[in-house]
Amino acid sequence: MLSSILLATFLDSLTGLLGTFSLFFNMETVEKFSKYLVAFAAGAMIGAAFLHLIPEAFEINEFSGELLVVGFILFFFLERLIHMRHSHEGECSANPVSWLIIIGDGFHNIVDGFVIAASFLINPVLGWTTTFAILAHEVPQEMGNFGILIHHGFSRNKAIIWTFISQATCIIGGLLGYFIGASLSNILLPIAAGGFIYIAAVDLIPELHLDKKFEKSVGVWGVFILGILSIEVFRLLFHSH
Repeated sequence: MLSSILLATFLDSLTGLLGTFSLFFNMETVEKFSKYLVAFAAGAMIGAAFLHLIPEAFEINEFSGELLVVGFILFFFLERLIHMRHSHEGECSANPVSWLIIIGDGFHNIVDGFVIAASFLINPVLGWTTTFAILAHEVPQEMGNFGILIHHGFSRNKAIIWTFISQATCIIGGLLGYFIGASLSNILLPIAAGGFIYIAAVDLIPELHLDKKFEKSVGVWGVFILGILSIEVFRLLFHSH
């Protein structure tokens, strides 16, 4: 059983390397489309939070509403701490959104590891079904996360490394879920959802308003909606409950 959990979480970790496909394009092209990837990621995060994480959280924890608010507040404090650190070091212009993305995604992937482990502990079929469901919604999300890091000044190699490190925390979640049980996922799931909503609503969506050109705005709106729809399609196709 442990070997199946490790294999499933390792496969999930590999989605963090999707940014390597950008190596086939020049950096100017990657940066040109980074805003659209930001819009896609914002939609995917909103979709994952409202269509995937929150419904599941309320199925397993009646206090998920309160924990959702805790997650939102927690990420607000995290962002303030990062801002304060940059200001203290004389880097007030630095944008902490990229690090919030890395922290938030790592937090969410630990939850995914818990969920995968819990599913395998019930039965292998449910375990692999849940794994493929998680892989399905990770693909668009990781593409968006990579675009956000590029948009906020990360080099291509640095963005690839950090998205993979963030994604690999799924393995940690799988091990914790196997050895101590998956009960903590009841708490972490709604907190992760609150973090996703904070990042999308407070950091990403406002950036999409900076470009005032109507033509680009329409494109960004379309990609944002596509991000939401992608999560909904994957949820409907692969949801195991």
